[in-house]
Amino acid sequence: MDLKQIKDRGSGRKKKMRVGRGPGSGKGKTSGRGQKGYGSRSGTGGKMGFEGGQMPAYRRLPKRGFTNSPFQVVYSIVNVGNLKDFGSGETVDLEGMKAKGLIKKNARLLKVLGGGDIGVSLKVRAHRFSAAARKKIEDAGGEVLEN
Repeated sequence: MDLKQIKDRGSGRKKKMRVGRGPGSGKGKTSGRGQKGYGSRSGTGGKMGFEGGQMPAYRRLPKRGFTNSPFQVVYSIVNVGNLKDFGSGETVDLEGMKAKGLIKKNARLLKVLGGGDIGVSLKVRAHRFSAAARKKIEDAGGEVLEN
């Protein structure tokens, strides 16, 4: 293979089809909307959930029971093994973990689990701890502080 045989692959992005730009484009005149009817008019996107006159899924399927999703409590989870980035004797809390990028910026509640090993003694402040995490932190000479 020589340098003259190498071809440019391009950007990998396909250009948007510009409709209504004359007969040579292949999408002129009616711009791919057909002749007359509902779909040919402007402002037609269709109703959400509309399935062309077929009974829509949200009406076909039964609606029963109770969902607890509005009330569920979501914890951001961190394993003990991820805490070894912090210095010995340091206090580790929700804000410190956000700063290190261990949890998302919008996290509210924190739970520490026992995955991995911790080699430094830390004061760990969280909302919940698993039994294994609590044991590993205390065995390393650290302290567990619950919010």
